[in-house]
Amino acid sequence: MIFGTDLALERREITNSGKNDGVTVTKRNTQSASVTEIEITSDVGAEKLGKPVGRYVTVELPPFSSEFDDTDSRMFAVRDEIKKLLPKNTSGVLVVGLGNSDITPDALGPKTAKDIFSTRHITKSLAEEIGLPSLLPVSSAVPGVLGQTGIESAEMIRGIMNETSPDAVITVDALSARSIKRLGCTVQMTDTGIVPGSGVGNHRAEISRKTLGVPVIAIGVPTVVDAAALVFDITGNENIPQSERERAGKMMVTPREIDVMISRASRLLALAINCALQPGMDVQTLLSLV
Repeated sequence: MIFGTDLALERREITNSGKNDGVTVTKRNTQSASVTEIEITSDVGAEKLGKPVGRYVTVELPPFSSEFDDTDSRMFAVRDEIKKLLPKNTSGVLVVGLGNSDITPDALGPKTAKDIFSTRHITKSLAEEIGLPSLLPVSSAVPGVLGQTGIESAEMIRGIMNETSPDAVITVDALSARSIKRLGCTVQMTDTGIVPGSGVGNHRAEISRKTLGVPVIAIGVPTVVDAAALVFDITGNENIPQSERERAGKMMVTPREIDVMISRASRLLALAINCALQPGMDVQTLLSLV
């Protein structure tokens, strides 16, 4: 069976996993989004879906390539789900933009990090003086990729954490999907962390609570689908010759409007993260600061 996806929702659809497999599914609708929460509660479910035990929230939205206002309901739908995943009484957060800014489909993380409202350098007394006593210390980082730096992203994050001591990490990264209908219109959030590059067969060091020692919320948008999964998605034919499947699996397909998609998706994610981390600030104020 062809997987070729980072999305827990798609893996669940393929395996048809349910409560007997340690997988629970809850669906709800908001004004502009369809939200599916999948919780893997057992090792059986984890093995069946190929995902760690934890929560996976998928928000399906109108395409990012279509026009949207910074403060439209799509942003609020994503913000609300991020807030639910954040640990209680957080006193400092590191936001990490994973990916390669030189490759458009992989630039979601770096572009999102660029618009994060970083506040760690603002002292408590200064925050009170400017009327923001509840300002949460936030820092952001773009570690690049191993081929550029010679350093694993997980290693760089640990080094930053040694100096900044956050009690939670948020990562943003581009994902792969199995179905073209989910490219650029889906946001996945999980409390299990991430293995960068796993969806495109380029596994890097895991970034999770197990490796960093603090909760890790991973947020992503699917921007590519591998050609083998695309053929299966369109034709439903599993009987693709192995040699052709291997060749197709090395090819990644992305929408032609990928530049617009990445620009708008990163803007929306950054604002949603900023609003979730700074609930005491209104959206227009945050927009004026980043």
